[in-house]
Amino acid sequence: MIKKNLVTAVLMTIATTVLLGIAYPLVVTGLAQAIFPRKANGQLIQRGGENIGSSIIGQGFSGTSYFHSRPSAAGNGYDAANTNGSQLGPTNQKLIDRVKNDVAAAQVDHSGTDVPVDLVTASASGIDPHITPASAEFQIARVAKERGATVDQVRSLVAKHTEGRQFGFLGEARVNVLELNLDLDRNFPVRKQAALR
Repeated sequence: MIKKNLVTAVLMTIATTVLLGIAYPLVVTGLAQAIFPRKANGQLIQRGGENIGSSIIGQGFSGTSYFHSRPSAAGNGYDAANTNGSQLGPTNQKLIDRVKNDVAAAQVDHSGTDVPVDLVTASASGIDPHITPASAEFQIARVAKERGATVDQVRSLVAKHTEGRQFGFLGEARVNVLELNLDLDRNFPVRKQAALR
């Protein structure tokens, strides 16, 4: 009886390993590659045949001629292999000090103006590729000045890259920072500093 149970257990382990550990992942991967190849491969963005980012993974921009992303708490910043929030609670002094410093830095060009919360707080994953339309609007004047463009020209690019709620009711409106900055480089190239690759 024990031998029969042991054989059954070993055969079930082998069968489920082959079925669920090999066959099923291969089928799902094959279907994803056939039906959604861009999404299945990470929605990579290329320029000149070189991968420069992904439309679903945030990255930092620090130059004054670029729209800035949300702060990142992932690893050393925007580390897709170490996604995580800061794990700091709202009363943690380290978080309070960082947010105060970020607000002060953002208000240099906008004295007395409220700073959109997503420009000074990290997302839960730490690699959110989007900012709110309010955060983009907050940065338009600075970017337009640095690019030698009008506020209306830059605002029109922001509108082009603003996505509405998914299915009309899920989430919030958002702006993809990498795609917007790439479009800025195409339409209003920067001469003073190095552009994105």
